Amino acid sequence: MDAVQQFVQMKLIQKTVNDAIKLIEDSEAKGSKALCFTENTDLKNSMMTATSLGHVNTETENDPQTAQRVYKVKSKKEINIKMQNDRIPCCISDVCQLQDGTIILADWNNRKIKRLDMDYNIKDHCDLGNYPKGICCTGSNEVAVKMNNNKVQLISVGSSLSKQREISVAGGNYWGMAYYAGELWISTGSGVTVYSTSGTLVKTIDKDINGRGIFKASTQQMAVSGETVIVTDHSNGAVCLGRDYTVQRELRDESLVSTRGVCVSSDGTVFLSGFSSKNIVMFDKKGKCLGELVVKDAGLGNPIALHYDDKRKCLIVTCSSSDKIVMFDISA
Repeated sequence: MDAVQQFVQMKLIQKTVNDAIKLIEDSEAKGSKALCFTENTDLKNSMMTATSLGHVNTETENDPQTAQRVYKVKSKKEINIKMQNDRIPCCISDVCQLQDGTIILADWNNRKIKRLDMDYNIKDHCDLGNYPKGICCTGSNEVAVKMNNNKVQLISVGSSLSKQREISVAGGNYWGMAYYAGELWISTGSGVTVYSTSGTLVKTIDKDINGRGIFKASTQQMAVSGETVIVTDHSNGAVCLGRDYTVQRELRDESLVSTRGVCVSSDGTVFLSGFSSKNIVMFDKKGKCLGELVVKDAGLGNPIALHYDDKRKCLIVTCSSSDKIVMFDISA
């Protein structure tokens, strides 16, 4: 700066200093207060495990193109997913799908996960050493497998399937797990526990604010739909839980017996399967029952898990002790 600029700046700075001195004098004249800061110890885990700040849904009211669709089965196909080294009949406990469309199956009976190629042929597998009761995607190339020994095994999906770290959870011997908002939601039979991906217990969900049980029976499979996690409860439907862990609504229909499987289509239609009733029932995004997609006398085995393949517009169904998965073409 030249001399003139320096003079102006010094005058401005001196005024700021004088203002600060006056502020301190005024504050001291009124006495002093102690401010205590308490660290939020959960914040670091929450921030490090969050995958996004949130997400945006586009919804157009009264648009005929977004009118609720009632699906119908166009065709049915069975695909054999038994491997040569499978010792006993398969029992696919759960299904998940990566962003690129890759389908991964959890085979309870043979204690492994199986990756399918784009033609639904088995590409490779990973031996787990224990019985998988649930599987979900936790990243574009990572899945979490809930196992019978109360562990969740993280597995990297690349050119091969490779085990990463484990975390300890409760309820490993029950069906069902979902990944939502950076957290793992675990079925425990009596309710749902929520864990961070570092293994910290965040929340236990089993009773309402009045202390009454939320679920009619044992909690089972889960699926994420928008801002809710849908949990089947081996009764006549499912409970929809919000991001705040409270009940948003219930999906119930008397045609469902021992509800276990659940999945959601791209337009928000919810599919529930009855293990004992051997049927699949549809609900719209507001919880209204739309009737049966697969009726109970259609020859479906005891369904365990459901998955909607948005890329192929089909519904994948796995059944108890079966070497085949069933694909229903339900495209519009």
